[in-house]
Amino acid sequence: MSLSGRVALVTGASQGIGRACALKLAQSGAAIALAARNQEKLDQLAGDIASAGGTVGVFPFDVADEEQIKSGMKAAIAQFGKIDILVNNAGITRDQLVMRMKRADWDAVLNTNLTSAYLCIQQAIGSMLKQRWGRIINITSVFGQMGQAGQANYAASKAGLIGLTMAMAREVASRNITCNAVAPGFIETAMTSGLSDDFKQNALKMIPLGRIGTPEDVASAVAFLASEEASYITGQVLSVNGGMLMG
Repeated sequence: MSLSGRVALVTGASQGIGRACALKLAQSGAAIALAARNQEKLDQLAGDIASAGGTVGVFPFDVADEEQIKSGMKAAIAQFGKIDILVNNAGITRDQLVMRMKRADWDAVLNTNLTSAYLCIQQAIGSMLKQRWGRIINITSVFGQMGQAGQANYAASKAGLIGLTMAMAREVASRNITCNAVAPGFIETAMTSGLSDDFKQNALKMIPLGRIGTPEDVASAVAFLASEEASYITGQVLSVNGGMLMG
């Protein structure tokens, strides 16, 4: 699944799933544009990719800020000449029961997880349309498919990403651009590391494969959807959840 000659931009690339996606796409031969808020972590990742012989650029921006998205994406296109593959991965949680959830926490999660994907797509789509080739991959969540108590904002944002994925797939299919989503289940990342052992044990009981997933499990699915081998797949949600949700 060679991605030689392609340019991939990954948001939320400084850690977890985003970092694993950037490394996997680089290993597949793509030049990588790294985007996240943490400059130090991005620089470290860029060093790892470069030392392995990859081509990489660092573009720090906060996906909650529209102007930062615009300037960061334009800088990436200016450096690499195009964006072939866009991985909308950046996301946050602000968990609380709806009756206690503050509007600011609702807005923050929807803006970061959903609105940012729409804004990033807007900035990248011109490049894809021009060359009549593109891959848009949105990282959603099993909880966007099945819901989760205490995460109404997060579940709504991730369900919204699935709707955005399908709408975009229909809009741009005639230009040889695919748009798909990857829906991770319970993955061992910084976002899940703070959860209690009881929660993790209960989650494990819901996973038929009997293990918590890794960021690399998700990255492999992303690399496949970015490849030519997935050229006839669009508007789909690829679940990477160990069987936690089926059907």
